[in-house]
Amino acid sequence: MPRIYCPTSLLTGTPLALPPAAARHVQVLRLQPGDTLTLFNGDTLGGEFSATITRMGRSDVEVIVGVHDPVDREAAIPVHVVLGMPANERMDWLVEKATELGVASIQPLMTERSVLRLTGDRAEKKQTHWQSIAIAACEQCGRNQVPVVHPIMGLGAWLKANASAENATHPTQRLILSLQPGTQPLQGMLKAAWAGQHGATVLSGPEGGLGPAEEAAALAAGFLPVTLGARTLRAETAALAALVVIAAGETTATGLQP
Repeated sequence: MPRIYCPTSLLTGTPLALPPAAARHVQVLRLQPGDTLTLFNGDTLGGEFSATITRMGRSDVEVIVGVHDPVDREAAIPVHVVLGMPANERMDWLVEKATELGVASIQPLMTERSVLRLTGDRAEKKQTHWQSIAIAACEQCGRNQVPVVHPIMGLGAWLKANASAENATHPTQRLILSLQPGTQPLQGMLKAAWAGQHGATVLSGPEGGLGPAEEAAALAAGFLPVTLGARTLRAETAALAALVVIAAGETTATGLQP
């Protein structure tokens, strides 16, 4: 059954004219009156709704909202990825795969060694583009909560803005992927990372990694250096590998069942 993101109020038994983007999606799928689909709006209540198409116009679609299913497919502990943007189409791929792997939010950064540099209107358009990729990935993988792709920031500005506010009410363990000698493996940090925390924030560099001064600034801001192993991974691979390791360690670190 097709799954479609519908950012509007959903209530069982009510008729609904789908928002333009959702209506276009239904049109592209060539669905017809009587066909069923699944709608989700990403609100804090979670879950998804069945729906039946009642009318197909030339550019509009109407449905009757069906039963709510409170299914929850989110990660047990939220993981926020903060990263120097990889170049070309690799950021698109990263957003898609990170969404499938359960990322809670993505903060794109411009750093000292970033190849991709975006400001103003171009930055806003890219953010909108990446958010649409996250929505499409949720439709495909079954998630009902859409991760937020935040506006692009410089690393220094982001560290300054998040120096204390992030840990005040919803503390997260801050981890930075580092290639420095003596860095502890991420797997070994998981139990400590979850103790008394509400999740994890993982900072990862772009191609070439973070500069020495940038890494020092992150450490001064409370980030703990961790490694994914002996091999040097590409920028887009490293962030995804961290998500996989953390997801695999959630059950043992928190006592939750898979």
